Amino acid sequence: MKLTVEGLNSHYGPAHILFDIGFEVGEGEVVALLGRNGAGKSTTFRSIVGLVAQRSGRIMFEGKDVTARPTHEIVRGGLGYVPEERRIFTDLTVEENLAVGRQPKRANAPYWTREKLFALFPNLSEMRNRPGGRMSGGEQQMLTIARTLMGNPTLVLLDEPSEGLSPKIVEQMVDAILTMKKEGVSIVVSEQNLHFARLISDRAYIIERGRICFGGTMAELDARPDIRDAHLSL
Repeated sequence: MKLTVEGLNSHYGPAHILFDIGFEVGEGEVVALLGRNGAGKSTTFRSIVGLVAQRSGRIMFEGKDVTARPTHEIVRGGLGYVPEERRIFTDLTVEENLAVGRQPKRANAPYWTREKLFALFPNLSEMRNRPGGRMSGGEQQMLTIARTLMGNPTLVLLDEPSEGLSPKIVEQMVDAILTMKKEGVSIVVSEQNLHFARLISDRAYIIERGRICFGGTMAELDARPDIRDAHLSL
């Protein structure tokens, strides 16, 4: 497995947020982590990359135990993280933002050049000299993903990539994620948007109040309206 999470428990101060979280991501898979706002999706991602301390459990990435390792070590090891907040450098141009993310070519990992990323996100090519602060939310999302890919990760965590985007940008995001998969990148997407997840995902897990309550293929989830209504309907 590319990523295995077992019995993960995480806290914010005294508050117990994640309860025995467990899921797997195979080589070249796109896996959706579905749930309502506040269900624990972002905390799960932040725990995996070491931004939230885990009280117990184990995280295996490419066969190595990365539990409690520093975030910079996990990222340098090939795990990319695109947070919901985007966090671009607003005073830097598109090209300068991409340069910040550059890491050396990694063995057995897709290699992303600047021009390859401009082909993935044509909008960025047209504004390569524009400061990040003068871009729309959708354009900033593209830039954040592209900057992460400059690190040549083998797995990427995408936190709510479709949130707040126009339908046109969402279509471009679907195409980009499927291209990333074709290039050999494994992906975990946290989402509230079930329709978006259907278009890109091989399998899905549902998280509710910090606990995994479903795991299966998208076809299996589609066959369970009771599960969808109980845990995903607003």
